[in-house]
Amino acid sequence: MNDRNNQGNGIFGRAGDQNNAPSGPIIPVSPSQALKPEKAPPPPKRSRRARNQVVVFLNFILSLVIFVAVIAVGVFWYGKTEFEGRGPLDRTTNYMVREGAGLNQIAAGLERQGIVTNQRIFSIGAKGVLGDDTLKAGEYEIKAGASMLEIVELMQSGKSILHSFTVPEGQTVQQVFDRLRSDEMLVGDLPEDMPAEGALLPETYKFSRGTTRADILDQMIKAQTRALEQVWARRAPDLPLETPEELVILASIVEKETARADERPRVASVFINRLNKGMRLQSDPTIIYGLFGGAGKPSDRPIYKSDIEKPTAYNTYVINGLPPTPIANPGREAMEAVANPSRTDDFYFVADGTGGHAFAQTLDEHNSNVARWRRIEAEREKALAAEKAAAEAAAANQPADSGAGGENN
Repeated sequence: MNDRNNQGNGIFGRAGDQNNAPSGPIIPVSPSQALKPEKAPPPPKRSRRARNQVVVFLNFILSLVIFVAVIAVGVFWYGKTEFEGRGPLDRTTNYMVREGAGLNQIAAGLERQGIVTNQRIFSIGAKGVLGDDTLKAGEYEIKAGASMLEIVELMQSGKSILHSFTVPEGQTVQQVFDRLRSDEMLVGDLPEDMPAEGALLPETYKFSRGTTRADILDQMIKAQTRALEQVWARRAPDLPLETPEELVILASIVEKETARADERPRVASVFINRLNKGMRLQSDPTIIYGLFGGAGKPSDRPIYKSDIEKPTAYNTYVINGLPPTPIANPGREAMEAVANPSRTDDFYFVADGTGGHAFAQTLDEHNSNVARWRRIEAEREKALAAEKAAAEAAAANQPADSGAGGENN
């Protein structure tokens, strides 16, 4: 008995040293039990702090902020790409920004015309680009494929399309008013009272669509005032002209006498020599203005001999010296020609058939030039009559059914 116990003790003692022996009793495990999986340990219990509602709310807020930030970045990137990317226009077009139009109104108009794809993106992007600046009124040329950014920068710069209004030299104030009224790019009415004849400077004036007619008129008056002051200040010292207004009167006559710039100083010298000599100017354009005023002579109305002798305040074949007012609006070159005329001894000139004039110092020489001019005119009239007769003969020989309205058509 003791031996078994000792043997058992010996066995247990060999199986486990006293130092390695478990503190509790050793329970034998059968092979089937040893193969069974052990139970997993239970999860740790959440702390009271983790279960706190404030922490839960803060976690929700943080998640929401991150979500919103991601969405905002995406929206911003999309808007930036659309704002700076190529636009939908497939061809260059014009767009008019009206005076006083707001940003939203402009954006809506751009989208309506297919110039931008999204008016909201345009408005938001424009506000970021403009800051305290604004889009300028005017008509703009928008290139094909222009981005919203490029459109904003163009309208911010104010570099709108400029149209031209041209006043030819030698037109009267009434003719200039008619030209202003017929220009469809201009708006507004003209004043009822016309400025004085000769008060407008013939030039080409640039303007944006929507500019008023009164604005252009004001520009012409101011331009003439400046030009006359400059020309008068640089005039020759021995002119028989007492005032700037007299210079404009004579310049208007020179303007109507010749369209050639190289002839103006010489034509001016003829009239200056005549004034110095006390001779009448004898200018045909003054006859016309005395008869027809600012409306001008009809193109098919010749000057008759009776017109030359008809007394008017402007007929320089009848009156001495200068007429009371200019007979047209002279250009700057005509005024400069009068202010500094050529130094000649010429007293006469007549057309030479080439678009210019033949000048003469004596009446005999002048009469010879006049006779030459009349021969040229007679030959031209003869040639025109022959052409007209040939055209009439050709028309008479045409078949009757050759017209556009014939039955065969």
